[in-house]
Amino acid sequence: MNDIVNNSRLIRPKDAAGYLCISERKLWAMTKGGIIPAVRLGRSVRYDRGDLDEFIAGAKTGAGNGQ
Repeated sequence: MNDIVNNSRLIRPKDAAGYLCISERKLWAMTKGGIIPAVRLGRSVRYDRGDLDEFIAGAKTGAGNGQ
């Protein structure tokens, strides 16, 4: 079962916040503000790892990012 959870494309808010090293409250605020997309499945909210990776890539600053 853990292998399924660890390899799952959709992750829970707690895990998404941990992945981004931010609080769940900050994650909710960023989701509500349209900064980070979420997937709604009924009353559940999940985050796509690919979307989180895209957010990280877009948030990078410095010489390697052409800025």
